[in-house]
Amino acid sequence: MSGFSKQGYYRWRASPVTERDWVDAHLVNAALDIHADDPAFGYRFIADELPEKGIMAGENRVQRLCRDHGIWSVYSKKRGLNRKPVHRSTTTWSNGTSPPLRRTSCG
Repeated sequence: MSGFSKQGYYRWRASPVTERDWVDAHLVNAALDIHADDPAFGYRFIADELPEKGIMAGENRVQRLCRDHGIWSVYSKKRGLNRKPVHRSTTTWSNGTSPPLRRTSCG
């Protein structure tokens, strides 16, 4: 039991689950219920529906808990489809190093 004070240990032993963990567990259960009713709901809609279940939580907290527990909307944005891929030279010189990058001026 090195590194912990006796007072802290006995406080933890009296209540090993923190209040925040307990409230987060209830919030996640409510979010799962809301998400099961309509899988198209993302964290923003879940945050809007939570007060109806008697749970007050900020949108950032709901986002963090949904991300940590894998609660995703069935519709998601696809990002980066119009980006051009970056092609880098994969050639190596005989000594095993890559050739230096050539800088060009624009204009």
